This record gives sequence, structure tokens and C-alpha cells, in this order.
Amino acid sequence: MGSVADLESVSKLYGTFVALRKVSLGFERGRCYVLLGENGAGKSTLLRVIAGLLRPTYGSVRVFEGEKPEDARERIGYMSHAPMLYDELSAAENLRYFASLYRERVCMDPEAALGSVGLDATLTRPVGQYSQGMRQRTSLARVLLAQPELLLLDEPFSNMDAASAQQMLDLLARLRAEGKTILLTTHQRELAEPVADFLITLQAGSVASRAETTTRATR
Repeated sequence: MGSVADLESVSKLYGTFVALRKVSLGFERGRCYVLLGENGAGKSTLLRVIAGLLRPTYGSVRVFEGEKPEDARERIGYMSHAPMLYDELSAAENLRYFASLYRERVCMDPEAALGSVGLDATLTRPVGQYSQGMRQRTSLARVLLAQPELLLLDEPFSNMDAASAQQMLDLLARLRAEGKTILLTTHQRELAEPVADFLITLQAGSVASRAETTTRATR
């Protein structure tokens, strides 16, 4: 199967505050990992370290069997908790702008990226008028533009109603079936568990548990 990311004794300190504490984890290609834990447990910090947006204070991170995260960013898609969209632009206008920034990458067509997350690319309504579910799916379409192999999603179900959350879950299940590796954070274990291969719980910056799900065991 191969490894897509490996952390060895990773710690991240902000002054005297320890955000991550000697975290050692491996992530297999083509699997979905759900990171659980209270606010401040270290979930978002862990994603940002794997994405290469933060450097660990101690320990090492390698992606794609040996690369440093900062040297493989074109293969990693990171969706932050904040939507990172321009509210005054439509979804298609947002994606066309972001695609223009990826000058050395082969990107999906912006309209195709929106279609892949179930959005109508012909909508002219500004993103600022979208529902939370539509905004989250637009954010995911932005991440998918560059066709990354590893998806790091911080609270993709945040503030969604039940119908929108199910749409997102169905989309993630399809991406996983297509061979994408997904790491996502959530407070909604019962929602994400059906698509998860592993559940990882963080507590005060440390790995409290790592469990294979029944879903994976029956695949």
C-alpha cells in the first residue's frame, strides 16, 4: 500500500505551551483517518505540520516515503477551518483565480472541480451568500483544483446542517474510493466514522488512542 506520511516523535511548542507532544504516527496511502479530540488537543496543529505550514520543534515528518512536506506541497491539499474564499466572487470566479496561482501545476478545470463537489458552476451568486454547506464544498473544490494525492481537511463538517454534512460525507467516501488519502479533523465522530479506516484521538497534544474501525475491518 505504501506510506503517505510518517511522523516520528514530533513535538510542537509555542513558548512554554506544548501543542504536540512526541507524536509518532504513520498514514497509509488510500486510507481515511479521522482525528478526534477536544479544542486545543492538537488536531489542527498536526494537520499544519503534515502540510508543511508549520515546522515541528522536535522530531521529523516525511511524506510520500521520504520527502519533506515543504518539498511536496503540490501533492498535498490543505483545507483550513476558515473557508479561504473571496466572499464577493462567485464560486467559479474564486476557483479561476486560485487556478491562476498554480502556474506550474496541471489543474482541474474550475467548472469540473465545482461539479465534482456537486455545485453548479454557472451560479453567479457571490460565495458570501452561500449556505455553510455550499461554502465548505466550494473550499473543497479549491483544494481539489491542484489534484493533490493527500487531503488534509480541518473540520470539513463545521456548522453544516444534517443534509449538507451527509453530502460532504458522500463526497469524501467517493474521493477515498478513488484512491485519495484523507486526514480530517472533526468533533462529530458518529458522522465521520462510516468513511473512516482509523480513528485517532488526541489529548493535550499526545496520541491517546488509535483504533481501526469496523468499517475498515469489513472492507
